[in-house]
Amino acid sequence: MLFKLQVLFFKFIMVFLLIGTKILNFRKPELFSGSGSSLQLCDHIAKTGVKKLLVVTDAVLMKLGLLNPMLARLKELGVTTVIFDGVEPNPTIAQIETGLALLKRENCTAILAVGGGSSIDAAKVIGARATNPHSVRWMGGLFRLIFWPKTLYAVPTTAGTGSEVTIAAVVSDPENTRKFAIMDPRLVPTAAALDPQLMIGLPPHITAATGMDALTHAVEAYISRNSFAATDVEALEATRLIMQNLEKVVKNGADLEGRANMALASFKAGVAFTSAGVGYVHAIAHNFGAYYHVPHGLANAIVMPYVLDYSKPECTARLARLAEVGGLKKGGESDEQLADSFIAKIRAMNAEFGIPTKVEKLKSSDIPAIATAALKEAHWTYAVPRYMDKPTCENLVGKMLAA
Repeated sequence: MLFKLQVLFFKFIMVFLLIGTKILNFRKPELFSGSGSSLQLCDHIAKTGVKKLLVVTDAVLMKLGLLNPMLARLKELGVTTVIFDGVEPNPTIAQIETGLALLKRENCTAILAVGGGSSIDAAKVIGARATNPHSVRWMGGLFRLIFWPKTLYAVPTTAGTGSEVTIAAVVSDPENTRKFAIMDPRLVPTAAALDPQLMIGLPPHITAATGMDALTHAVEAYISRNSFAATDVEALEATRLIMQNLEKVVKNGADLEGRANMALASFKAGVAFTSAGVGYVHAIAHNFGAYYHVPHGLANAIVMPYVLDYSKPECTARLARLAEVGGLKKGGESDEQLADSFIAKIRAMNAEFGIPTKVEKLKSSDIPAIATAALKEAHWTYAVPRYMDKPTCENLVGKMLAA
């Protein structure tokens, strides 16, 4: 009885979130897309009058020289660049503070993030910290920013997080063994470039994990109780593009058309979940990242089929529609059969990509704390289709224990 009352309370909160989302009508970045669009973004940055730019990226991309054409173009246009390449997967508060110190010391007036979701998220928070008086931890949650962040431009080099269009930035807090999100519409970059040329060198395993991350965004947005017509359009199109292109680009990373389609899918999935939200997959995956440093996309891919199995009774028709746009409908199947085929396809894709079904480092002793943290995140933030209590969540997480 108590759990049923709690569910009613959480559903009530989600109604207010949905109303707020529709009223706010989150803005999107000005978008440049196609081969060479990263250089078009550089031209755009120079035209805005920026003279000194903090470039937030990671050491691997710098070593590979992936940023060299952009840095050369910016120099040619009279824009001085200051490089912060200290971002690692699951960016920490300490990394953000290091980047912030560099931005302040060099008096940079804007930020360019080039990399995966970690670099873009770190850049978002660096920009927010630069103009707001409170700590990174204090900004965690919904709408905690007081002032507009530094102007941010984004160039994703993976097709997965959609961070170039979302209101969120996820931060790791190792001291407290947790990950948390900072969510505010002002975190959306001013402009972004989806340049498939920057993605052709991405290794197959990263292509697969980030692609499954994008699929998780689309799926969780579509089955969310807070989905609506506009988010449905984006989520379904993202799902269609991913199901048609992800396996191709994992096999052939030089497929420019496939890379461009995956970049667009990631963007559209980001638009969808920015308004509709995500769900238990993300809530549990965030904790696998916090406890065991499992990369976010990989964690989402592992968790997704388990959560969809549980959620199916409350979203069978929606899962069936995802199966249909994903090209799985042969004719005459019931919604139940189509929903099952969609979940089976996700498991098959994971197997094809070498993504495990278990979390190797997961400890049974950690499961109660993981369940508590995941439910706290999900119930206060996400309009999940089917609610679960703590014993149910513990049982679901326990299914991912390695033998």
